[in-house]
Amino acid sequence: MIEAKGLTKKYGDFTAVDNIDLTISDSSLFGLVGTNGAGKSTFLKMAAGILKPDSGTVTIDGDEVYEKPKTKERFFYISDDQYFFSNAAPDEIMNFYANIYPEFDKAKYDKLLNTFDLPKNRKINTYSKGMKKLLSIVYGLASGTKYLFCDETFDGLDPVMRQAVKSLLAFDMSDRGLTPVVTSHNLRELEDICDHVGLLHKGGILLSRDLDDMKLNIHKVQFVLREGTGEESLNGLDIILKESRGSLITITVRGSEESIDEHFKALDPVYYEIIPLSLEEIFISETEVKGYDIKKLIL
Repeated sequence: MIEAKGLTKKYGDFTAVDNIDLTISDSSLFGLVGTNGAGKSTFLKMAAGILKPDSGTVTIDGDEVYEKPKTKERFFYISDDQYFFSNAAPDEIMNFYANIYPEFDKAKYDKLLNTFDLPKNRKINTYSKGMKKLLSIVYGLASGTKYLFCDETFDGLDPVMRQAVKSLLAFDMSDRGLTPVVTSHNLRELEDICDHVGLLHKGGILLSRDLDDMKLNIHKVQFVLREGTGEESLNGLDIILKESRGSLITITVRGSEESIDEHFKALDPVYYEIIPLSLEEIFISETEVKGYDIKKLIL
């Protein structure tokens, strides 16, 4: 488990991460989303022990990270900007990581290198940006660590490669209990793989929720009331948002699908339909209630 308590990092007068309390459970994929400058990379660098917090703590399985080599053996960090030793070839970097990570799987490394068609006989500095990103992912998946920190990992990858990486992450989560922590500025990018999502805004956590719980307890309903039936008939529903277009009313409502369905069956409208919400729609609903327009926070 990764736990941050009161985590704060400042650069002069600018607060990049502001008093964050956050828990990331094992064997789940945690997505940290927010616009550029929201503090995602700074948080991840503190979790990886690259940056020292100005105040607060971040621990992995109860152990602090900064300047703790044994703790750092438990995770692999993939930065947004790829860096490799000058003039190094893939196997040279592989040998470097194999000396750092006790569980590094060389056979898995070879297999993934072939899967992504990354040439061993070329210097890494001749790779494209996307190839370098894929190579970092190969090292990360082969490292055998319990945690994988991915900073904007899907940026620069084409749609096919993005889906392939998502599938590999899902397999390792199921196969060996990997816990990936993935940052992104795009909610849609993470919707199909995340178990838990945190929304970071101006250095602080605006919202952090388990997706299954969110999807089970918030729903969209479209309906048309019968003539003579007033909107007071909706009393008893925990309505977050409501929109009307002619006779068609759309509401976002908290509660179980069963209780909402029972309410509308008893109401006997002309038409009603309970529609699944996307992750983006759920976050829009949650943040608008708090006075934020998520469309300005997340692309």
